[in-house]
Amino acid sequence: MNVGFIGLGVMGKPMAVHLVDAGHQVVVFNRSRPKVAELEARGAVGGTSPAHVGEKADVVVTMLPDSPDVEEVLFGAEGVVSTLRPGSLVIDCSTISPDAAVTIAARLAAMDIAFVDAPVSGGEAGAIAGTLAVMMGGEEEAVRRAGEVLTAVAATLVHVGPVGAGQLVKAANQMLVAGNIALVGEAVTLLQRTDVDVDAALTVLGGGLAASKVLEAKAPKMLARDFAPGFRVDLHYKDLKIALAAAERAQIAVPLTGVITQLVQALRSAGDGGLDHSALIKSLERLSGTSSDSR
Repeated sequence: MNVGFIGLGVMGKPMAVHLVDAGHQVVVFNRSRPKVAELEARGAVGGTSPAHVGEKADVVVTMLPDSPDVEEVLFGAEGVVSTLRPGSLVIDCSTISPDAAVTIAARLAAMDIAFVDAPVSGGEAGAIAGTLAVMMGGEEEAVRRAGEVLTAVAATLVHVGPVGAGQLVKAANQMLVAGNIALVGEAVTLLQRTDVDVDAALTVLGGGLAASKVLEAKAPKMLARDFAPGFRVDLHYKDLKIALAAAERAQIAVPLTGVITQLVQALRSAGDGGLDHSALIKSLERLSGTSSDSR
């Protein structure tokens, strides 16, 4: 299949690699040229613009930071749609607002181009391993076509509803992940302030009902003060704002998500927005009047 891929970030680059390895003819574009060169070395074709990608592809996958980025890549002066043929498919794996996904789908439908919103979960590790969870919103036939491409990057592919539904499920995902990280941070902070063997404590916690992928992946990073970004605080803040807006439209209360969003905002205000979201422990430590940064 001729597949275009735009956005070779922390997760996008390994996703594009999996598509190449699966045997697709892949043309890639990214603002940073060195990442394009890395994919060319793996067998991809380097695109010179989004329009170049659209010219070469039957299916275009976007993996970008936010709604304006997706809209610019698709509809800008050198956008994908200026060359993409009718009957083609756009799969957006970015995390954007559900409303933006619906608007993008309508604009593409007017050009006879199908659209699936397909945000992913699993982080950098899942992207590298090809074990992402993909929540797909769109019409059944478009979702079927998208699945033929995304099976190369995912362990779980689920059609969750019409266009925009994928983004709503991703909002719920980001609520759960942020809440879990916050509680892991609180638990780790408590353990570090006592006389218990922290490593032993985490081992037993990981063997019971408290076990989670977040505990497994993020507690060691907190203990090691390793906040190199796998998923940046700034991006999780953006996702939580999307979740809060969705809750507002649904007229439901999400008090825990509100509190955690404020903790994440405090990190950003302290200049930590570029760190991994496991750095949420730093907000909790500051509230307790202590910081492990010097340890």
